[in-house]
Amino acid sequence: MSLDEIDARIVTALIADARASYAVIGNQVGLSAPAVKRRVDRLRATGAITGFSARVDPAALGWTTEAYVELFCGGSTTPEEIGAAVRRHPEVTDACTVTGDADALIHIRASDIRHFEQVVERIAAEPFVHRTRSVIVLSRLVERADAIAPHTRS
Repeated sequence: MSLDEIDARIVTALIADARASYAVIGNQVGLSAPAVKRRVDRLRATGAITGFSARVDPAALGWTTEAYVELFCGGSTTPEEIGAAVRRHPEVTDACTVTGDADALIHIRASDIRHFEQVVERIAAEPFVHRTRSVIVLSRLVERADAIAPHTRS
């Protein structure tokens, strides 16, 4: 679905503050609150907006160790198999297939290094995983919750 300029501005406003009222967003984009609501409902119905959530500091919840792990798998392993396996581990916050030597890249949050080690051991024990390569995050330099703003053509 392609967003028109007003939809893009509404989405941008929601990314900045998903708790903003339709009236506040309407003032920003030049629409009434009911018109904004109709557009948001349509954006949700078409899948352009997939949901609303709170941004939380993982460390405040006890997840103080963060790492990225490359998975190197057997030749006939499908992305669906990898996804099903890593979904079983609540410490995996994100996973994707990638280009290059690795088959997949997973993002892990753990309570400490020992916990991280246990998670990697469990994942490495999957029958299709031949090896892993890990990188532990020391400090975050950029973190943009609003990095996926609507792309508008000039």
